[in-house]
Amino acid sequence: MSQNTSSAVMQQRSEPHDSLDDFPTQPWATRALCEHVLAGCYLRNKTAWEPACNRGHMSAPLMEYFGAVWASDIHDYGAPGSFQHDFLFPVMPLSEDPDWIISNPPFRLAEQFIAKGREIATEGVAMIVRTSFLEGVGRFENLFSKNPPSIVAQFSERVPMVKGRLTATGSTATSYCWLVWIKGVTNTKLVWIPPCRKKLERAEDYAAYREVAA
Repeated sequence: MSQNTSSAVMQQRSEPHDSLDDFPTQPWATRALCEHVLAGCYLRNKTAWEPACNRGHMSAPLMEYFGAVWASDIHDYGAPGSFQHDFLFPVMPLSEDPDWIISNPPFRLAEQFIAKGREIATEGVAMIVRTSFLEGVGRFENLFSKNPPSIVAQFSERVPMVKGRLTATGSTATSYCWLVWIKGVTNTKLVWIPPCRKKLERAEDYAAYREVAA
C-alpha cells in the first residue's frame, strides 16, 4: 500500500523538545471561542491573560470581547503590547489575578499550562489543543480523571495552523478543539462549534500579520 504524502496529511504538529512550537492561531478560531463557547460568561467585564501570545493573533481578537487583556510569551515575537515571560516560572508578573487564562499552549507543555492556568485564573481556563490531546492513558490518569474540563468544544471545520506563519489559504489534517475549565463546574459538556470561519474571519487579520512579520 502506498503512503499518503499529501500536504494536508503530512502537515502534522510535531516539534522537537526544544522547539518554540511556533504555530500561530487563526484569529477566527478565538472569536469562535468567545461567541460560541463562552457567550454566557459576560466577558466584557472580565480580564484575560494570553501567556503564549506568539505574534498576537489570539490576544488581538480577545481584546474585542474582554475588558482587559494581557499578552506574554517566553520568546519576544514582537506582538504589540506584549511582554516577555515564562508562564511556568513561579513569579507572577501581573498585579492582579486574571479572570481567564486563554491560550494555544506548546503541545508538550499543555498539561503544565492547564495546571498553572487553573491555579491563577479566578473564573476559567480555555486552551485550544489538538483533538488527539483527549487521548492517552497517562493524560487521563494525570489530568482528565482528576480535573476533567467543563466543556469540550470541537470545531466542526478545520483550523489550519501552519508552522511559523499565519495563512488564509493553508490546509491541515489536524483536528482542534477548545478545552474549557470553569470554576465550580465539574461535569463535562461536549459541544460542537458550528461552521463559522466565513463569518468570523477578517481580511485585516492577515494584513496585521504581514505588518508584524515585515
